[in-house]
Amino acid sequence: MNDGALDALAGDKLTGDSMAQSGGPVLKLAGVHHTFGRGHRRLDILTGADLEVGPGEIVALVGPSGAGKSTLLHIAGLLENPDSGDISIGGENCVGLGDNARTMVRRRSLGFVYQYHHLLAEFTALENIVIPQIIAGYSRKEARERAEQILEWMGLSERATHRPAKLSGGEQQRVAIGRAIAAGPALLLADEPTGNLDPGTADEVFGVLMKLVRGSGMAALVATHNAELAGRMDRIVRLEDGKLVAA
Repeated sequence: MNDGALDALAGDKLTGDSMAQSGGPVLKLAGVHHTFGRGHRRLDILTGADLEVGPGEIVALVGPSGAGKSTLLHIAGLLENPDSGDISIGGENCVGLGDNARTMVRRRSLGFVYQYHHLLAEFTALENIVIPQIIAGYSRKEARERAEQILEWMGLSERATHRPAKLSGGEQQRVAIGRAIAAGPALLLADEPTGNLDPGTADEVFGVLMKLVRGSGMAALVATHNAELAGRMDRIVRLEDGKLVAA
């Protein structure tokens, strides 16, 4: 990894949204409830979840499979609506926003990383990082320059013209992280980002993620089953009986 390239990115306002430097929580969940089904089929997933994540903080979200970690991330990412409760991103209460407004918040302020990379197969590594920036409003020139910087920092400059099928699993996931942070989000939401990788590659990819968050000032909420990786984050919250508790 090229630390100089990371410094250049950070200096170029990698977290371009001012909320990342505002001092208040980037993400705040208050009394979030969510259920699936009705009547005797009703399943309470979240029963009053509360959470704050500040700028430059990386928080591990742990809990057994089926506890609702992915649902919580979807709600925090404005991909699902809670039954009740408040969701604030950068101090803006996002509950009740219409579809277009929620889309704009996602484009402006949120980045997503999943267990599977979900890269666009027909585009190169560079193009996969350029495209979300153009959607977010960056010029093609600026988007390309930032994508090249990200790939340089990740040690993937020589793989820039390769399509996903020609990349290793670790390379694919690093490109996915680059895509997620390219438009300068204030908040990164990651759902088992190393779950498909072998231990050595998982450690390498997680190191990229940690250094990126700490170097840029963005906030991150990372769902993981990996206890060793969770222990390297700033703090751990466990989802138990629909609530978040310190672990």
